[in-house]
Amino acid sequence: MNEFRIFGQNLEKISAFYGVFLIVWGIVISLIGNSQSITSLIPTFFGLLVLLLGVLSLLMPGRKKLLMHLVAILGVLIFLGGLDFIRSTLSSGLFSNPWADLSKLMMALTGFIFCFLCIKSFIFARKNL
Repeated sequence: MNEFRIFGQNLEKISAFYGVFLIVWGIVISLIGNSQSITSLIPTFFGLLVLLLGVLSLLMPGRKKLLMHLVAILGVLIFLGGLDFIRSTLSSGLFSNPWADLSKLMMALTGFIFCFLCIKSFIFARKNL
């Protein structure tokens, strides 16, 4: 079957990898920043959902379309959440809270790239119906 691939991987596997990245990022940033706030784990919570849906889409190909649409919605939410970097920069200055701002910037950038890949995948799937 002809499917969209990035670096030889389908989007379901990319989603699982992205989920793991977000999980690890949230945990590491929380530990490095010695954060006492649950909000430092926001990437981890998103990552758990992205990983779960990515793995489910691999295990349940009949539900792949629905599951990957949910993953794409999470990608948009990750991107939008990361845009809080702009608000915090305007109100408090650039990297006034370096770990939180770095985490927001990472979410904005990776969320944008992930959404872009999801859109490319959906366009590819539409053209190959």
